[in-house]
This record gives sequence, structure tokens and C-alpha cells, in this order.
Amino acid sequence: MTQLTCPAGTVLFTPGQDCPGFVRLTKGTVRVSLTAANGREVVLYRVGPGDVCLQTFACLTDGRTYSAEGIAETPLSGEIMPHADFRSAMTRDDAFRTEIMTAVARRFGDYEQLVEDVALTGFDARLARVLLRLADDQGRLSITHEALAAETASGRAFVSRRLRELSRLELVETHRGGLQILDRPGLIAVSQDQR
Repeated sequence: MTQLTCPAGTVLFTPGQDCPGFVRLTKGTVRVSLTAANGREVVLYRVGPGDVCLQTFACLTDGRTYSAEGIAETPLSGEIMPHADFRSAMTRDDAFRTEIMTAVARRFGDYEQLVEDVALTGFDARLARVLLRLADDQGRLSITHEALAAETASGRAFVSRRLRELSRLELVETHRGGLQILDRPGLIAVSQDQR
């Protein structure tokens, strides 16, 4: 095992890169995203302690390279299990295999939710869900409109227009570099609207 420690903002992997091994985080969060040729980004999921990165899992089990980008969202610590050790543990260690497959199943559920949100949920509900998920305990978010566009698989200009509408409805208050949730129950109601 190799120890892993890095500061927030560290790029851990990029498309086309080989996988160094299986990462087991003990602290921190990795944001995994795809960027299209036109520069538009979508956040696929986040990886924290106990989670499995599907990108890494696919690389280790199928021999492919990364197709997305992973960035340390917070300072990270953990360890990297070499490819050969990962394959051996998957073959011989029932508890390890069960832990990994359970985490993969949870991550697959996240993917299903992402597809449902993008394909079947109205944008305002999707935006409200992201705001509620990313807000701290006081309802504050330090996030740009561009980052919200990546979180909601949309464009920055559209996010800005919809935030203005949520602000007009007094559900949120926007300011430079972030926003404040003013009416959490109202925003929850918007997040549950299936239109």
C-alpha cells in the first residue's frame, strides 16, 4: 500500500490516464466529472471514505484508462492498493469483495439518480436538489453559477436565470461567489415537483 495525502484542488486523474491502483480514502472528497469537447462539464459523483470510484473500478477490472477527471474537493488522505493486490483481494477475500461490490451497487444507484434527474426531472427541481445537497447547516453555499451548471448538467446562463427566479420567489438570495437558502421548506417543495 502507498499512502495518499494531497491538498484540495489536486487533479488525481484525467481522461486517458492509466489507473495507479485502488484508492481507499480515510478523509476527504473527490469530485469526478466529465467535460465535453465544447467545455461543458457535468459532475458524475463524489467519492468519500467507504465509497468506490466507478472510474477506478472500471480501470482495474476491465483494463481501460480513465474517461473522466477526478479532483480533490477537500484535502485527502488514504491509501492506494496496487492493481495486483486489488485483483488478489477481489479473488481471495470474501469480506473485501462484498464491501467493494456493495459500494459499487450504491454508486450505480447514484448513476441511476443522475440519469433520472437529467432525463426525467424538471430543471428547477434538479437545481433545488443540488442546492439543498451542497448547502451547509446554515443554508450557505460557496459556489459559482458555472459550478452549479456542472452539478446540474446545464449551462451557466440558464442556471443564472433560474437562480434569479428562485431569488424573486424569496427562496434563495444570491451574492458574488455563492448564495444563501432563505426558505428551506419552500426549496424542498420545488425539489419534489416532478414537472
